Amino acid sequence: MKDKNLIRFDWAIKRLLRNKADFSVLEGFLSELLKDKITIKDVLESEGNQQSENDKFNRVDILVVNSKEELVLIEIQNQNEFDYFQRMTYGTSKLIVEYLKLGDKYKNLKKVYSINIVYFDLGQGEDYVYHGKTDFIGLHKSDKLMLSAKQSEILGKTEPFEILPEYYVIKVNQFDDSAKDNLDQWIYYLKNNEVKDNFTAQGIDKVRKLWRVDNLSEEEQKKYQKHLENLHYQASMEWTLKIEAEDRIKREGKIEVVKNGFKEGLSIKMIAKLTGLSEKEINELRHK
Repeated sequence: MKDKNLIRFDWAIKRLLRNKADFSVLEGFLSELLKDKITIKDVLESEGNQQSENDKFNRVDILVVNSKEELVLIEIQNQNEFDYFQRMTYGTSKLIVEYLKLGDKYKNLKKVYSINIVYFDLGQGEDYVYHGKTDFIGLHKSDKLMLSAKQSEILGKTEPFEILPEYYVIKVNQFDDSAKDNLDQWIYYLKNNEVKDNFTAQGIDKVRKLWRVDNLSEEEQKKYQKHLENLHYQASMEWTLKIEAEDRIKREGKIEVVKNGFKEGLSIKMIAKLTGLSEKEINELRHK
């Protein structure tokens, strides 16, 4: 059995993550993804956290700080964006600068995790979860650069990647709906807005309990339905534009065939057979 009365993840973290009770849901997801016990200390106010009637429905982001004083930026993108990797870089860089106080030591830079949940085909790859971190590898000896003993003592780290930003990309639509582990259970929910009865991932039980449509007020339910309608409309518009573009390309290609066909002395019947156009359409194109 599946519980289908659940709120979409993007809308839930944007609208509901103001109560500490809801922190436990996000803590479960982050713990499964980062393979660490994550405790959210607070939701930080940023441009992405601000709510307004003009919020873009194709993009959601939320910024939280965990108990280790690390920053976790979660971004959800519903529509295609070709420069998304650059935006990921900009987002982490901006956070690092924003949260270093004027005159503060670089030692106080906060670790940033950039978690990107995308509903479009970002990049080229066969997997549906990707992790990026910075390792320094020797050009001549192929060894990995580590922190010195003194640095480890002062910073409490052993490798540079523990200091530098890390990136996660979850390509939701590429997931095949086969939940092989706890993280997959979360991705199943991200893709289908459903949770199966046998799912046991951290935080999933809280999704069932807290993030239910029937838990919302009547006013919030109307806003949520409007959000879904906007997503459907945007998807429909993108599909329509894609079809129109494909048709235009096909038609322009056929126009060239018609022009070249007449140049080669082909009959209208032969051109019609090659292009799939009617004789009437061919004559109209010929006059143009």
